[in-house]
Amino acid sequence: MTVHTVVKKPGIYFITFTCHQWLPLIELSDGYGAVYNFFEVLRRRGHTVTAYVIMPNHLHLLLHYTGKEKNLNTLIGNGKRFMAYELLKRLEMQGARDVLERLQKAVHPTDAAKGQKHAVWIDSFEVKECRTGKFLLQKLAYLHQNPVSGKWKLAASPQDYLHSSAPFYYNGRQQLFPVRDYRELLNWEEMCE
Repeated sequence: MTVHTVVKKPGIYFITFTCHQWLPLIELSDGYGAVYNFFEVLRRRGHTVTAYVIMPNHLHLLLHYTGKEKNLNTLIGNGKRFMAYELLKRLEMQGARDVLERLQKAVHPTDAAKGQKHAVWIDSFEVKECRTGKFLLQKLAYLHQNPVSGKWKLAASPQDYLHSSAPFYYNGRQQLFPVRDYRELLNWEEMCE
């Protein structure tokens, strides 16, 4: 579901956010590092990325949100803003004027009045609380299969895709951002009842 209510409850959440008009802005700007920097900010604030996949135009993550400090909506909103600045900076350095112009024209007048200059992300994000082990495992499989399914075919197998936590869950090998196993953060037996 698209977020309309404020999320304050601790737990593991499946989160998705997408680039404006599904444009491959992460890939075009080589902005994967901006996403990893956001993950590091989450870690420093006490939250834990338990799984992720960064696609050319969107990302999915399983985040253990502590419920402390800011609400989840603010945390994700600030992260999207931080990453947007970095993606735009990279696009400017590459001279991607056509893309930047397209993102500039897409800004809604009310957002422009608030100072927004480019539409980088779809405004809202999707969030689903992982209340059961079955649901969590379903989302874990979904995000790890994303790069090899449907139209993507970005790797031969999930564990071959560089911007994913799949290698950790398949064979214990951390990727570019180290994740923590979700079972260490939950009463797993209770979730699977």
